Amino acid sequence: MTLVSVSCDECLIYKKSIFSGIDAHDLHELSVKKTCYFYRKGQIIFYEGKGSLGIYCINSGRIKVFKIGSEGKEQIIRMALPGEMLGLRSVISGKPYSAFATALDDSVCCFIGKRKFFKLTIKYPELSQRIMITLSQLLDGADNKITSLAQKSVRERLAESLIALDEIFWSEQNRNIDGNFISLSREDLANLVGTATETVIRLLSEFKQDALIEIKGRKIRIINRPALVKIGKSFNT
Repeated sequence: MTLVSVSCDECLIYKKSIFSGIDAHDLHELSVKKTCYFYRKGQIIFYEGKGSLGIYCINSGRIKVFKIGSEGKEQIIRMALPGEMLGLRSVISGKPYSAFATALDDSVCCFIGKRKFFKLTIKYPELSQRIMITLSQLLDGADNKITSLAQKSVRERLAESLIALDEIFWSEQNRNIDGNFISLSREDLANLVGTATETVIRLLSEFKQDALIEIKGRKIRIINRPALVKIGKSFNT
């Protein structure tokens, strides 16, 4: 990782973060006291079990949050995008990080120490409310993940994951990264779905033959969204 300079006053992600709404003085102080790092693709941002000293705000890039099983296999918990926070649960609970975080692309993350973070939550009650909403959304996501793994077939989970990735990766701030394609390694996709890489490759081939997706190298584009939604038994539109 490399130190970089990112001003909160000029940050395009600021209004999408939980810190939107703090006054100019506190925003400037936050900008001065935070530390920003550039991570190359594949670099680890933090390790499971390491003590948390603060939170990370994603300025650019995409981050995967994952755990490693007893046999060394990854299970991706979620993908995090610009404007999202990493390490919220750990800093609030005072416990070590419960997962790993790694850059999927070249990324910039700004680190905010827990002392400054808690000082802002005390001064701005609306910030605490946003944090509670964020934590609730993370809990909902974890519940849905557990339900999907327990009740859905691999084919259904893959379809569901492709729809989710299409929505996550091509939000407004990320839409121009790879055109209309989802760019994710087959191994990462398998770790997200919770299956073997070979199974994902086989199912993607079937989806392609059924004209549900288009594949160009490692990139995937959805061409029949309603059919994938039906397979994944998802109610997203």
